[in-house]
Amino acid sequence: MLPPSGQMAALCSPTPPLPSSLLLLRRHCLPPSSAALLLRRHHRAATPRRRGGVPRCDAAAISSSAGSTLEHPVRRKCSPLLESALLPGGNGLTTHDWMAVPDIWRTAAEKYADRVALVDPYHEPPSELTYKQLEQEILDFSQGLRVIGVAPDEKLALFADNSCRWLIADQGIMATGAINVVRGTRSSDEELFQIYTHSESIALVVDSPQFFNRLAESFISRINARFVVLLWGEKSCLNSKAVNGIPLYDFKDITQLGRESRNALRHSREQGQQVVFETITPDDVATLIYTSGTSGTPKGVMLTHRNLLHQIKNLWDFVPAVPGDRFLSMLPPWHAYERASEYFIFTYGIQQVYTTVKYLKEDLQHYQPQYIVSVPLVYETLYSSIQRQISSSSTARKFVALALIKISLLYMEAKRIYEGTVLSNNPVKPSFIVYMVNWLSARIVAALLWPLHNLAKKLVYEKIHSAIGISKAGISGGGSLPMHVDRFFEAIGVKVQNGYGLTETSPVVAARRPFCNVLGTVGHPVKHTEIKVVDIETGEVLPDGSKGVVKVRGPQVMKGYYKNPSSTNKVLDQEGWFDTGDIGWIAPHCPTGPSRKCGGMLVLEGRAKDTIVLTTGENVEPAEIEEAASRSDLINQIVVVGQDKRRLGAIIVPNYDEVLATAKRKSILDGNNELAKDKVLNLLYDELRTW
Repeated sequence: MLPPSGQMAALCSPTPPLPSSLLLLRRHCLPPSSAALLLRRHHRAATPRRRGGVPRCDAAAISSSAGSTLEHPVRRKCSPLLESALLPGGNGLTTHDWMAVPDIWRTAAEKYADRVALVDPYHEPPSELTYKQLEQEILDFSQGLRVIGVAPDEKLALFADNSCRWLIADQGIMATGAINVVRGTRSSDEELFQIYTHSESIALVVDSPQFFNRLAESFISRINARFVVLLWGEKSCLNSKAVNGIPLYDFKDITQLGRESRNALRHSREQGQQVVFETITPDDVATLIYTSGTSGTPKGVMLTHRNLLHQIKNLWDFVPAVPGDRFLSMLPPWHAYERASEYFIFTYGIQQVYTTVKYLKEDLQHYQPQYIVSVPLVYETLYSSIQRQISSSSTARKFVALALIKISLLYMEAKRIYEGTVLSNNPVKPSFIVYMVNWLSARIVAALLWPLHNLAKKLVYEKIHSAIGISKAGISGGGSLPMHVDRFFEAIGVKVQNGYGLTETSPVVAARRPFCNVLGTVGHPVKHTEIKVVDIETGEVLPDGSKGVVKVRGPQVMKGYYKNPSSTNKVLDQEGWFDTGDIGWIAPHCPTGPSRKCGGMLVLEGRAKDTIVLTTGENVEPAEIEEAASRSDLINQIVVVGQDKRRLGAIIVPNYDEVLATAKRKSILDGNNELAKDKVLNLLYDELRTW
């Protein structure tokens, strides 16, 4: 299929045609000098540099594009609060009347103008931006995209990793009314190609020259790209064959074009000329996020501005951030979890520091963040690192540390009983006498253990806190947090709050609050969110305490899967209930007793499709076995499977260093200091039986 006439020159000529938006500005709005300046800037920025001189633009193609533009006026959208200056007489919105996600930046810039919003130390050049500077960069990037022809509802593929420029590009695209299609650089070329083509993206925003060059042969040559934007690095480092005929811009080109265009628009308004802009509405699609999924081709989740604004407005109940709090950011920003967290925290004047897995340990110590938003694996890694440090200590230090940690675990267990945070699915209210005996016993045990727990804080935990540096809370989501990790951090006084959600729910459905952080749960639902548990076979709503499939309804539930109505209808019913596919139960409400503060909290136990049904009639949730087995030092990863209808099997990736160390201790190595496969299996069988 041939591209539209306005794109033809871009596909066949190294010098791009004038974008329709710029032509219309020149014809109807801008003084001749301003238009000429923008035209020259556009030509310089987009023309790929090649040896032997710069190719000339085809005048006929420009003329054709111009004629087409004048017959069909360009449609423009803007973020109503962020870009209120583009609307006649403003828009009458107040500071917190957010209609689109980019509106948050006007509020943040007004409240926290000179506070540092972003610190990005590991990109070149290193960046530090205040809230006012960040707002201006987003406005410039957004207008720069309009200058090069981006129109509302068009899709732009944003394939890049976490950085300050990712955030600016993401919000700049949204502010034009366009839809960004996001993914990271670790995805395979074929997956990125499928996402680009299925989403009908019209252009590509990429992370770096290295990433672009990787895509050059297998990807770029197969797509129809109107232009390419490079977020980091130099255009001169790009594969010259791959960019042949494709207009190319770097980050500075786009922001400079946008800055000049905004100045020209301001000048035209002063002369009484006005460009017509529609406003983005809350129900407009803001982004397409392709789910990784556990099987089949990834599905494009359509999230609207309303979906994401629900998260921005309601997550403070779980993370009560205050201006000046520092967050460490390390997750891929195209994950809905990281993305919604970032949008939310910036509305409270925090400072975000970008880090990576490589620098996480030293950045925790250096920046001493109040919060870190991450996945369970990070907390498991921190737990393992602490355990290794303790194990490598002298015998006396190791004995004291482990003994004090065990005492703290017992102290916290007793404390949970008298505080009413013992998780139970039993809806029966305990007798008053039994409860009082348990309450009094727990109080006595806690009182006896408190001095030793306090001693542990001074001798052991203060050093751990200094190394970890998380002074308020670690927020965990995107997976199941193992109970032993959860208990450990509670015992040493590092608050870890677990939450739950899916890409399809923007993503947060429920989370633990700082003042009611009940272990084993994912907390209460977010405001305006309904949760019910239904029978897996009949679909009937189950009472609290009964296990079934979790369903969710609320403003954060997606619009649907892009171009996939059959998959949408499978998970989203006509009443707006989304089938999560997760197995769980809701803690019963008990006015008294050791579980009195747990009522209404959600507890997850695995995926419905992961349940293994044996011929004995027993339903086995593999996640429970996997979590228990993963506590073994010898087991790196484990997947429990149905070996046949009668038995369970497991696929295990051993931790070979620990396996060899254990074999040496047990003197079962052969003459070459190697370990036979059958002996490895025997060690693993022993570990499985133990745990």
